[in-house]
Amino acid sequence: MTEGTNEELEKFRRQWREEVTARTKVGSSTQHIGLRPEARRTSSAKIQDQSIRAPPAPSIGYDSRTDAEVEVSEGHDPAAYHDLEDKDERRRLGENGAGVHSSNHYSNEPQSALEHYEKAVERENQGSLGDSLTHYRKAYRLDARVDQTYKNKHFPPSSFASKPTNLNPSNAAVTVPNSAHHSLHGPPAANASQLIASFASNILTGAAPPTEGSPSPPCPIASVPFEVIIEILLRTAILDVAAYVRLSLVCKRLAYLVSTEDRIWKRVCSGPEFGFAAMHYDFACQLDGTLLPPPSPTLTDSSTLLSHLTLSDHTPSLTASLPLLSPHPTYAHLFQHHPRLRFNGCYISTVNYVRPGASSSNQISWNTPVHIVTYYRYLRFFRDGSCISLLTTAEPADVVHHLLQEHLHSNHSGGLPSSVMRNALRGRWRLSGGSPFDHSADKPDVTGLDMLPLSPASKAHAAERGGEDEPPGNLYVETEGPDAKYTYSMQLALRSASNRAGATRNNKLVWRGFWSYNRLTDDWAEFGLRNDRAFFWSRVRSWGLGS
Repeated sequence: MTEGTNEELEKFRRQWREEVTARTKVGSSTQHIGLRPEARRTSSAKIQDQSIRAPPAPSIGYDSRTDAEVEVSEGHDPAAYHDLEDKDERRRLGENGAGVHSSNHYSNEPQSALEHYEKAVERENQGSLGDSLTHYRKAYRLDARVDQTYKNKHFPPSSFASKPTNLNPSNAAVTVPNSAHHSLHGPPAANASQLIASFASNILTGAAPPTEGSPSPPCPIASVPFEVIIEILLRTAILDVAAYVRLSLVCKRLAYLVSTEDRIWKRVCSGPEFGFAAMHYDFACQLDGTLLPPPSPTLTDSSTLLSHLTLSDHTPSLTASLPLLSPHPTYAHLFQHHPRLRFNGCYISTVNYVRPGASSSNQISWNTPVHIVTYYRYLRFFRDGSCISLLTTAEPADVVHHLLQEHLHSNHSGGLPSSVMRNALRGRWRLSGGSPFDHSADKPDVTGLDMLPLSPASKAHAAERGGEDEPPGNLYVETEGPDAKYTYSMQLALRSASNRAGATRNNKLVWRGFWSYNRLTDDWAEFGLRNDRAFFWSRVRSWGLGS
């Protein structure tokens, strides 16, 4: 019986070793491997059911035990296999610490320049700028053009839609289907002037019926005579030329009238509301705003023009002596492109610059403070030739509603909203060149006018012209100084904020020079304009047409 038991025990040991070896290679988890051995098993079926446990120890009376038998005897647990599950689990998860193979750690480190660059981009997106910079440096040390390699890999040219090649150049034969010669889908698109001309035969009609069989909505203006419609458009243009232009969006007929009715544009150009009758090409007042003796009543008499707005009574006599200049084909083009100032808003210059600060001597800091300085310059022009200049740190919302002549005094209390005007300066303005109309008889009498001598830049420009008339587009502004001893002189140029077609014109003032004049010593001092920026016009609706 002892021999049969030994054979059965040896068979069980071999099966157990084979099973442990197989599980070690596959890396499958083993449970309950640390249990103590139980009583001896006699049935092979029971041995298979409890194969996950340690083999039972032989009887106490058995002395002739081999080395393998000693390993599984009582008091000698198979410790060599107790931690197989934990080691395998750490290998699969790649945890740091004991039990992780060293090859796994080095295999994740970037080796090539592209891998370093990709790692740097990943770290940068995660916010680790220090690690990102380290990988960038390593990448560029390995390959100076690694950024191009990264771009070609992740953003290849094929991922972007390329422009179609011009298979038919413009100099190809006319028989070649090419849009440069003719369109395959109808006639070529007309430009704006041709499109407006096509609206000439349109009439004012009401809207279509909302449903079939229902009556059309009423349209009272469709029955108004043409002369009355022109008078309505004229009054609209005098009150607000921008609203007059927006009428072209109503229908094709009004679009044609707004664009081609030259009589209305004559009135707008020659009137004092928005036109050139309110422009001054010589100083019309003193620095303190005192007006010169008015000239004889002529076109610049705005009260007469404002009280007579009918087209039939005033337009022929008004425009008879106003020939159109050759550079401008229409009065609408003249109004839009010829230099002129605007009175229903103000010009604002926003200045931002960075100034380095000083570190505190009592604190240890790695960084140097930086100050962002912001201030504003305001210019408002009036029809009488005066203006207001203001330099302040207050924002436009707190200033523009107080840019009024009645606030030009020194008795401002600190708590009042108008206290932002405490540093406002009175001044006067004039434009260079001349009026597009002949207003030589309307020039004010400058006898006795307190005129400043020409600034150095003005003298240089006059020498370059050699006595010729000054080109239009320059603006000269003279204002009071901080005291009666000094006077400020500005020279600006009228420009447009945008160069695209149809954009608003004459809404930008560009700096050309800024000087200070000492009346006592007759000296000029020029201010630096490194930080100053251009002025941009902004409309203020509460001002109406402006003063």
